[in-house]
Amino acid sequence: MTERESTAGSRASAPKWGATEMLPLPGRFNSAVRELAAKRFAAAGARWKDVVFEREFELFSLADAQAVEQEALDSGYRFDFSATVSLESEPDKYKRPQRDATSFAAEGTADGRTQVGVGDNVIRKTATVTGPVALISKVEQVMGFLADGVPDGTIAVIDDSGGTLTAPIIEGFAGVVCLGGTVRSHLGILAREYDVPTLMNCKIDSLSDGDVVEIEVTAAPPAADAYETGDTGHARIWLIGNEG
Repeated sequence: MTERESTAGSRASAPKWGATEMLPLPGRFNSAVRELAAKRFAAAGARWKDVVFEREFELFSLADAQAVEQEALDSGYRFDFSATVSLESEPDKYKRPQRDATSFAAEGTADGRTQVGVGDNVIRKTATVTGPVALISKVEQVMGFLADGVPDGTIAVIDDSGGTLTAPIIEGFAGVVCLGGTVRSHLGILAREYDVPTLMNCKIDSLSDGDVVEIEVTAAPPAADAYETGDTGHARIWLIGNEG
């Protein structure tokens, strides 16, 4: 077997990193790339090292990528919004951890408040923030807020892809409770840039749209090594009143 035949066979047979793609679209696209590149390389009659660096667009071009995408669209495929695809493709990964219903309540109440969660404070403030929550997970909700405005005092509750989803309206929130990420995540950077009180990496008991909560953004942000040592979750979330 020649070097060219051996190289072509190895590159056409297995994914680059030796693993199968988890989602159907990457698998479909990568398979099309490998198949087309292998055919064109075999027809080139040249050594791999002479093709891959100087003539790579003869193997696969922008027009080829557009053709693969069009073929997927013609078959009925529709691209997911990147801001929600993680929740939709791996729903089990983003389920809230099962907790005893009284677990946070047992940790403390004060002045009629019941503790319903903890998180990591991004920006230390001089006063806590109180307001009604809005559970946001769909593009349609963001479009509605863009059209009608974010109601004053709204505290957004989002999953770990929600920073991308809510980026166009983040400045309008009185606060944000994020169920994933760290204070060094993209959302943490946006929160500091727009000075929006935010808790990351939150664990919460059940909340409903309209529930009034108080988020303890007076707590100290996590230390630099907090996520390595597990010293997190010191900012508390209090339920002030239920919806209705």
